[in-house]
Amino acid sequence: MLLSLFFVSTVVGQTKKIVDKNHNDLTELSGKIFDSDKNTPLLYATIYISKNNRGTISNELGDYSINVSSLSNTDTISFQFIGYKTITKTLGELTIDSDVYLKEDIISLNEMVVFATEPDAKDVVKNVVKNIESNYNRTTSKKEVFIRVRDNSFIDEFTIDLKKSSFAELNKKTIDQASENMPKYTTSYTDFLCYLYLNKKEENAFKVDPIKMVSLKEKKVTELDHVAKVLEKALNNTKTDEYWKVKTGIFSVKIDQDEIGSAESADSLNDNSRNLSFYTSSVKQQLDFSKMEDKDKWEFLYSTRKYEYTLSGGVSINGEYVYVIDFTPKKKGLYEGRLYISTDTYALIRADFEYAPGKTGTDFSFMGIGYIEKNFKGSIYFEKKDDNYELKYCSQKLGTYFTIDRNFSLLKKKNRFLIDKKMEEIKVGFIMKANVEESSELLILDDKKISDQQYTDFNQPKYFEPIFVKQFNDNLWKDYDIIEPTEQMKDYKKQGDY
Repeated sequence: MLLSLFFVSTVVGQTKKIVDKNHNDLTELSGKIFDSDKNTPLLYATIYISKNNRGTISNELGDYSINVSSLSNTDTISFQFIGYKTITKTLGELTIDSDVYLKEDIISLNEMVVFATEPDAKDVVKNVVKNIESNYNRTTSKKEVFIRVRDNSFIDEFTIDLKKSSFAELNKKTIDQASENMPKYTTSYTDFLCYLYLNKKEENAFKVDPIKMVSLKEKKVTELDHVAKVLEKALNNTKTDEYWKVKTGIFSVKIDQDEIGSAESADSLNDNSRNLSFYTSSVKQQLDFSKMEDKDKWEFLYSTRKYEYTLSGGVSINGEYVYVIDFTPKKKGLYEGRLYISTDTYALIRADFEYAPGKTGTDFSFMGIGYIEKNFKGSIYFEKKDDNYELKYCSQKLGTYFTIDRNFSLLKKKNRFLIDKKMEEIKVGFIMKANVEESSELLILDDKKISDQQYTDFNQPKYFEPIFVKQFNDNLWKDYDIIEPTEQMKDYKKQGDY
């Protein structure tokens, strides 16, 4: 090891070229972050390079990867996790062993601040909600953002039974084959790097400027693709006095004709072009989560009577004293977790929480449709900038089980004076039972204030072109800082035709 370290130091000192312990050129540093006492991985720990003011976080398994192509062996990288002592190492040290062990550093309140009486943990939590508006002011800014969205589906049963069809191309044979060829297990993910424009005057608005997107290419089920094309053609062949509606049981919904007619001609777009607005829903979901306004998802902040709170100690983060509060549910509570709350401003700086053992979320069964939220994990971290707290990252992971056993009809009708005339119909019996795991992560890589005029001048593009792949490839994100993919993401490879 000493010889290797000497070799690395010598080469770097002379040429500024970084090599790993195997003497290979090093552009990405990868490793794992652990709790030094428990030897367990630390999820969403911060990795930071002060030289270029860049950083990333470890993933849900404690793995990290960061671009070091512009660094020399003497440049330093810091590893931080609230409640743990920060460790700073040179790149030369990390090329020998890139795994990092952090030691917990939660101190007693008396060591941190002198209190006449120890604060009540529940009162501290209540003050978080009271101070949300003053602590989290939206600023007009341009943020560089990395987003990862993943979905895994495990289908127990999938059946489509054709009961009626006015379309010659949609017959029983086609529908049966589509049902039979539906994959029982599917996984998908999308990694999205973009600039996010926010304006302090427009609370719920934002604009997105895509930089790069990589998405796992989905296997085509030829028969389902054929069904989709037939129905798309039928929907677009609708006259002004005609309309379509979807019906199930006694319920029906009319399809907006403007939405049908607004589709771009297939010939006018590249095959890989996608509507950007479809993907920005993930951005909105995470931004909404970070506002802490959802009283169900943030139940432990709003319904404190349902929880037991324990003031476990305190920490100092970036010169600010912070309470460490653990919470567990009473009979009607749902979550358990840990909160880090400023002693001065009562800002929630970090929260890690999940459904407590034996607890489940939304659970209903109605008219052939069942849904249950089996597990949930959430994590969020804010950084203080001046007198404001800005989102640094957040993540959500939800596991659900749903069942559908209903008949559905798609009908085309023509307007008439008394009773509208039914012109075409396809009716199917649909049965599906599936476990679904959904997760989304958002990391702010860079954050700059801009003027209101700069925000106004930027026009969000309508379309962009993702890169579709069959398997994750590290070279796709070479020279970029992203959240390290899990081994499951790296190992999974789509099979079949595309």
